[in-house]
Amino acid sequence: MSRYDRQIKLTEVGPEGQEKLRDAKVLLVGVGGLGCPAAMYLVGAGVGKIGLMDHDKVDLSNLHRQVLFQESDVGRSKATVAKERLEKQNSEVEFEVYQEPLTIENAENIINQYDVVLDGTDNFETKYLINDACILADKPWVFASIYKNEGQLSVFNYKNGPTYRCLFPKSTRQNISCEATGVLGVLPGILGTLQAAEVLKIILGEGEVLSGKLKLINMMQASEQTININKRPAEVERIRNNGIAPVYIDCDLKHKEHWYLDVREVFEQPKPKGKKVLSIPMGDLTSRYQEIPSNQDVFVFCQSGKRSKNAIEILKNEFGFHNLKNVEGGIETIIDG
Repeated sequence: MSRYDRQIKLTEVGPEGQEKLRDAKVLLVGVGGLGCPAAMYLVGAGVGKIGLMDHDKVDLSNLHRQVLFQESDVGRSKATVAKERLEKQNSEVEFEVYQEPLTIENAENIINQYDVVLDGTDNFETKYLINDACILADKPWVFASIYKNEGQLSVFNYKNGPTYRCLFPKSTRQNISCEATGVLGVLPGILGTLQAAEVLKIILGEGEVLSGKLKLINMMQASEQTININKRPAEVERIRNNGIAPVYIDCDLKHKEHWYLDVREVFEQPKPKGKKVLSIPMGDLTSRYQEIPSNQDVFVFCQSGKRSKNAIEILKNEFGFHNLKNVEGGIETIIDG
């Protein structure tokens, strides 16, 4: 037990608490800016099993904040690389890797296998999905969200406490991803570490869990505040009675006569309507490029204009496309409303 000597000395842990940690199973949905530091501390604490779920690959732009990855990892699966690094930190921990997104089809089955879920995602759609699946599986989950210099933290569905839908009954079209808004790497590091602390308190059954409360952090102003969250029983019962309620945000294009190529992931919103809109995520471009028209202009978009620019380079250099135009500024520039 010498590995855990420093925390076993704490009255809140002790040998009994360390056994609780060893027997616990935690699922991390997203191994990015939030998930990386959270995973490192949970592994260090001796959590027995950790699920690493991320379908994305390491990008050079991740390295300033996603602290498990190195330059040599660019292009590799985040979940796989994270497992390799974390195994070197603590060989006693069991890992399960999921190189797939959380979906309506797999959410309940996967979440049922764990005691606590830690949310490391950056989109509203997946947060609602985690919330609904945790309600149905009766599992607590630790939420965090970052926007520029600000962060939010809470624990939902803990001992029949408020859920994410109690705080946000309706979704928003606002894009909160780091790709679109930017972020200093230390902010997700702070929030991810705080998430790990909430997970440890839940497992140990010690301390005051941040349930029914929302912590707000502004890094640049060095300020914090905590607000109370009221439970909305009707929101919870709706999910229990009807199952997962997927979030879809439809929108209309300004120029429906154009051909468009959407290179975002399937869960990213809003979804423009139209017969001339092709949806091919970045990871599928090389296998589905034949679906893209080559004899007329095609406007390629993502959330911000960065991924779409990279997509055009790939399609131009590897498959000879010369008819693709990048939508600078992303999807919000080509839709109504």
